[in-house]
Amino acid sequence: MLEPNGPLPPEIYWRRRALAIGAAVIALALIIWAASALFGGGSDTPEADSAAASSSLTTDVSFTPNPSGSNAPSGDGGSGGGAAGGSGGSGTQASGSSTSASSSSATGAPVPAGQCADSSLAVKATADKATFAPGEEPSFTIVITNIGSAPCDRDLAGGLQQVLVYSIDGKTRLWSNVDCYPQPAADVRNLTPGEQAAFKVAWSATTSNPECATAQNPERNPVGAGAYTVVGQLGALRSSPEPFNIA
Repeated sequence: MLEPNGPLPPEIYWRRRALAIGAAVIALALIIWAASALFGGGSDTPEADSAAASSSLTTDVSFTPNPSGSNAPSGDGGSGGGAAGGSGGSGTQASGSSTSASSSSATGAPVPAGQCADSSLAVKATADKATFAPGEEPSFTIVITNIGSAPCDRDLAGGLQQVLVYSIDGKTRLWSNVDCYPQPAADVRNLTPGEQAAFKVAWSATTSNPECATAQNPERNPVGAGAYTVVGQLGALRSSPEPFNIA
């Protein structure tokens, strides 16, 4: 029965049998492999997918607080002539100082009862020009703004309000408008929400110190050309430094 019978040579029939057997073996191997892949590895796949999903959804998030304050040196309060104005105010504090709206009562003179709290006000001082010519007298504008939601009164007297000039790095106090000409008289004003009070101040471009008004021969030295900063202050509230130049 194993011997091939037919009109063709026997070797042809043997080759056909070998090919048929080989094809059957390959088909059987493919069936076994497919079954193994389908049923044998299925139990691990969900866990791996779950772990991958968990890994992709877990992310560490860090947050670094950014404290604010002001590092400008303190000085005496006061100002020059006053007039209501519409120039913009700002409550931004220069970084690094212990003086801020929230801590001013502890670090400066207490605000009288019934007057605007420091947290309801913003102070800003700016130079009237970016660069002043040689021999020109620099001038500044200080603006106090009610940033609260209710009207309130506040003493804006020269003894509490001032404009100060510092070196460009903020480390050297050069001048304050109340050093030599203090103004102790009260100047209580009512400020509605959003209302601003603006004051103009001129500077002789010479140095001064808090003892200027009482010294017999106060030292007043002219400043040279260069870059400087101006800061506004009302009591314990201070503005951020604004740069200007003298040519």
